[in-house]
Order: sequence, then C-alpha cells, then structure tokens
Amino acid sequence: MSQNLATQSVLRDVEVIGDLRFRALLSNEDWNSLPPAVRKRFSKRLAGGKSVVYTGRVTQTTFNRAGYLLAQIARLIGAPLPTSRDIDVPAVVTVTEGMKHGGQMWTRLYTRRGGFPQVIQSEKRFAGPTGLEEHIGFGIGMTLTTSVNNGSLQFHSANYFMQIGRWRLLLPKWLCPDMLTVTHSEIDPARFVFTLHIEHPRFGTLIHQQAEFSETVT
Repeated sequence: MSQNLATQSVLRDVEVIGDLRFRALLSNEDWNSLPPAVRKRFSKRLAGGKSVVYTGRVTQTTFNRAGYLLAQIARLIGAPLPTSRDIDVPAVVTVTEGMKHGGQMWTRLYTRRGGFPQVIQSEKRFAGPTGLEEHIGFGIGMTLTTSVNNGSLQFHSANYFMQIGRWRLLLPKWLCPDMLTVTHSEIDPARFVFTLHIEHPRFGTLIHQQAEFSETVT
C-alpha cells in the first residue's frame, strides 16, 4: 500500500515538473525571474502525441530593403522568414513533439491578404554546443543561446550551419544574418508577445515582426 502511494507521489511530481529542457538552459536566478506563465509555457510535456496551439494576430512587420531581399531569397530554403508586411491578420502556432530527434516541431501560420497563408516550419533540438539548435529544413540550422531580459525569454542566434548526414559545415558570417533574436514576453497570464528581430551591423534592422498570442485549449 505504502509503495503504491509513493509511486503515485512520484508520478504527480513528474507531471508537475513537466519538461525541464528549456529550464536547463538557464541559471536558477534567470529561470525564477520569468513570469509563472512563461515558465509554464516552456515546461509543457508534449510527448505521447500531445500538442499545444496558440492563436492570435500579427501586430507589426517591418523590413528594410536588405531585409526584404533576404526574406525573398530565403524562399529557396522553405521561406523561414516573414515575406509579407500584412498586419492585423490571424496567426496560429502549433507545437508538437519531434518524433525523429525528440525535439519540438514549431509550425507557424501567418495569414496574408493577397493569397494563401505563409507556413513556417522549424524544429528545436536540445543539442549542440549551446544546448539548443533550430533546424529549418534543407540541412540549414542555427545554434541558439538562451537568456532572460526584463522578464522576457530570449533566443539568440550564435552560428549558422549546413548539415548533410553526419557532416556539418559552419556557414560564413557574410552569408548569414548577423543577429537573430526571438523574444517571448508576457502581456498577462493568458497572452504573450512573440517578437522576431534580425539586426546586421552594416545594414541595420533587417526584419522586425511582432505577434500576440493566447493558448487554445485542445
């Protein structure tokens, strides 16, 4: 009887703890400085066929000339960057388990007034020298560092690479955006802001996009 109670207690603790992989990328001080809703969002257990859906709208998208050109060229590798300046349009993000590598598959759908929605897909893998990588397909990926800034969780590009089988080649800096930052900021316990910002030391702010989301119960 006591053994059964102990087992049930462990199972409850595991369910409360959730997924610790994002937590492991930060210090205790940084993790605890995040709002509870952000910590909960990045501790969800998605194994066993579970998924989470966030719905919202795009509130801001700006390009300079170099950024717009970069976004269009990136269509050749699956269009991983926003290609439209449309705002106040619906957006949907779905996060599921990556079956092959055990990471998280992120599918982002942005409505466009002039045609079909743009769908951006990537996989976050808990691997590499920084503990986190983002793969966008076609063998292209980037290593990410993780930080906390004023209560917001941020992911920063470190290096870009091309992987073919077991071979990995770091891409030269001149071929890649200099600094890509993704920020998750809480509006209130039910809503958050997703911000994509790409900066270049010579060409300035290439792309800046913001969207507001809330979780959809599935």
